[in-house]
Amino acid sequence: MIFPSKTITLKNGKSAILRTASPENAAEMLSYIQTASGETDFLSRYPEEWTLTVEQEAGWLNALASSPYTLAITCFVDGKVAGNCEISFKRGIKEGHRASVAIAILQAYWGLGIGSAMFEELIFAAKEHGTEIIELEYIQGNDRAKRLYEKYGFKTVAEKPGVIKLKNGTYLSEFYMQKYL
Repeated sequence: MIFPSKTITLKNGKSAILRTASPENAAEMLSYIQTASGETDFLSRYPEEWTLTVEQEAGWLNALASSPYTLAITCFVDGKVAGNCEISFKRGIKEGHRASVAIAILQAYWGLGIGSAMFEELIFAAKEHGTEIIELEYIQGNDRAKRLYEKYGFKTVAEKPGVIKLKNGTYLSEFYMQKYL
């Protein structure tokens, strides 16, 4: 799915653009996710685990844009990737009422309202799609993300202990949240 370009104003007064990333953004998207993965333990991979080539990332971005079941939105500030999010709509009779979301924002852009702007767009897209339940997971200790999710009505419904194992051997739980529309 394609998200049409939308300009938002950040809390610091700067403008940002929300839009679907294109294959031409592939190198920057890879750099962004590697950086974001190194800034926090709350994403599912370490930077070195992102091993796609630029060509593979371009293919992935192209596939996302043409998929009727996934909407990816990237936030650009001053022409650079600041964050991205995604909603994936489930299919089939038994699961078609659900969608899952994910989000990541570079640390330099935390607290500027990007996460809120993205969540408003994701929730709108879910409603437009006829989704009844939106789901997400967050990792133990990610209180900033938990507050954002709760702000938009997500409730914790389950804990999966020890799902994440850090390089130092620490195990972290993953919490599963849902929002009914």
